[in-house]
This record gives sequence, C-alpha cells and structure tokens, in this order.
Amino acid sequence: MMSHGYKPELSVGSIKCPIFQTSTFEFETAQEGKRFFEMAYGHRKPAPNEEMGLIYSRINNPDLEILENRLCLWDEAEDAAVFESGMSAISTVLLEFLNPGDVLLMSSPVYGGTDHFSKSVLNRFQIELVEFSATDDPESIHERLRASGKSDRLAMVYVETPANPTNTMIDLDAISALARQYDSADRKVVVAVDNTYMGPLWQHPLKHGADLVIYSATKYIGGHSDLIAGAVLGKREEMTRVKTLRTFLGNMTSPYTGWLLMRSLETLKVRMEQQASNAEKIAEFLHAHPAVEQVYYPGIQRRNDPQLDALMQRQCKSNGAMIAFDVVGGEKEAFALLNSFKLVKLAVSLGSTESLAQHPATMTHVDVSPEDKRKMNISEKLVRLSVGIENVDDLIWDLEQALSAIGAPEVQDAELEAQR
Repeated sequence: MMSHGYKPELSVGSIKCPIFQTSTFEFETAQEGKRFFEMAYGHRKPAPNEEMGLIYSRINNPDLEILENRLCLWDEAEDAAVFESGMSAISTVLLEFLNPGDVLLMSSPVYGGTDHFSKSVLNRFQIELVEFSATDDPESIHERLRASGKSDRLAMVYVETPANPTNTMIDLDAISALARQYDSADRKVVVAVDNTYMGPLWQHPLKHGADLVIYSATKYIGGHSDLIAGAVLGKREEMTRVKTLRTFLGNMTSPYTGWLLMRSLETLKVRMEQQASNAEKIAEFLHAHPAVEQVYYPGIQRRNDPQLDALMQRQCKSNGAMIAFDVVGGEKEAFALLNSFKLVKLAVSLGSTESLAQHPATMTHVDVSPEDKRKMNISEKLVRLSVGIENVDDLIWDLEQALSAIGAPEVQDAELEAQR
C-alpha cells in the first residue's frame, strides 16, 4: 500500500505519486499511438513483455492504474477498476452482465440505492428480479427460481453481505455453488458481491467463488468522508468487460480522487483495526443497555447461533465495525436518540474515521416499500451506527447520554422547538 506499482524515478524522485491532472498523453510516434489504441480497444493482445501505454484519462491514467494495482493485493484479484461512485460501480456491473429478458437473483436487504436501481431502473430494460434472504437455504432458493419459471434465464447472482443495514450474513460458498448449477454452455452466471460493509480487510469474496467484488470506495477505502468513489475487482475476463463499458460510460474516477484513495490505502489497516476494536466494546455496551431492544452485530449474534459462528469463522476475519440496533419504542424514540448525540455525527455513509449514525427506515432505505421493510426487519426503531476511530470511552459516554433521551422524548422535542 505504500509503494506497490509506483517508480519514483519516473516522477523526478517524488516519494508520493504525483497527481497526473491531465486529459491526454503525448505519443512518441504515430506508430506507438496505433499500438496503444489497438490494445485498448481489444483489436490485438499485447506481445510478450509489451505494456499498455497511456492514451487519455478516460481510458487510463497513472493515478488510477497504480491505485487499481494496489487494490488488487487485498482481494488477490487479477484486475480492478475504480469509479466515480459506489453506485456507478454497481450500475456498470449490472448493465454489463444483464440483457433484456435476463433474470437477476439478488439477496435482500441491500443498500437502498441498489434496491432502487434493481427495481426501478432495470425493469425498464425488461430485466426481472428474483429476491432471496439470508434465511433461505440453497434448496429453497432453487425452488423459488424453478417456481418462477425463469431459472433458464438466470444471468447474475448479486449478493450484499453483511447486508445493509441489518448485518445479515450470507454464505458465499453456497451461493457461488448455486450459481454454477445454472451455468450453460454459452453463458456463465456471474456472481457479484458488494463487500462494502467488510471492506477489503475483513472478507474476500473472490476466495469463496465470487467472480466480482464491489466496493463503495467512499467508505472504508476512502475512510475520511472527503471523497466519493467506487471499485470493482475480479477475474480478468469479467474485468475486461467492466473496464470496456466504463470507458464508454465515462464514469471512472478523477486523478485527484485516485490520488486521495492512494493516500487512504496507506492507513486502511490501522483505521479498520481500530474501528473493529471500538465496535466490539460498543456492541457489548448496547447489548446490556435497557433502552436497547436488540443488537444486530455478528459478534453478539454468533454467540447463540452455531451456524452463524461457523460461517463467520470460515468467511470473515472480523465482526466488522457496523452496528445496527433497535431502541425500545419506535421512530420517536429513535429520533430522540439521534438528535441527542454530541460526538457521533447524524449523517449517512459509513466506514469513516468519525462515527456516524442514521435512521435507515426514513433515510438510506426510504425508497424501500413498507412490505419489504417488514421482511427485511428495517423498522422505525432501527438505528445504524458506523463506528469510527475516536476514543471508545468517549463514544460509549455519548451513547449513554443519548440513550437517556429515549426516556424523555417530550423534553427532547421541547429543546428542538426552542432551538427553532
């Protein structure tokens, strides 16, 4: 993360990779330009030891290429592509591997933007959606596909695990094995996994049969609430298609954002380890608090669930740093809590150095139907907390004083009215 893929001697000895803020690159000869374009557009494969040259920042740029090479190390991916947002990464993958008439098998719940895109955008292209939950075993998913009469049109399995916002875990080995059963001679069912919640440190879907792993790089990879970006990693065959569509959609990230992400990668491990350590202690505090009805955090849930514990041991290196919990009461009590924080920030997003809290039912997942919210356990009393790197005793103090507001919501309402 500190030096891979960068040669200081090519940049007048600069210790850090410079920002290559340029739209285009000069060719030494016309013949060189021809060779680069032939490779870029797939008209020929590179010769032995031939490297792709720089053409145009929509196609390639040193900041992006070095960043992508470094990202590949965490997931042991063959190739990577960075995007201007997590949603642009998600939408590019879905648009590349799904055609009119295809079926998308998707886990539930997922991030609200993904839910909207799959249900309100893909349907315009006659792409049909079949959903399953983490509680569904492979046989019941098979049965759902068979009952739909659409199993022969399955083109992609899309999974988000842990799921946003409930931390629901899905067995990636089982899902990948399921997808392989629907491969045909002329088409492979692509398995794509949104790994944003675990980041590149704590879970590696490619090692469990996935073809593509997707990140909102805004979150743990960026980690400072100062950029928007996305990333897709995977096998070279699928990534060639992803990168080709990215070129023509023009939704790659900028050189400056790529440079910021390289800066962030140097501290990714120390940040995420501190966040995970803080989350363990905060989850214990919430689990014991009388104003908290239930905590959705793998470190708590796996204690009484041998199947989940076995899955976590096999699939994850940590319980993560995302916590969801139900307060005693409903929306009014959840809002009283959120309005009372002094250190924790009331904001969406996650994975940043500062702790962030929000209300999924009315914020990130507001577009999810009431019926689906009930199925997904996204209730009015649910609060999502992204744990940061602050002093954990300070965070627990803030949670303690904010939870005390649940017992007196009318006082909180009066204070807000006075502020207005």
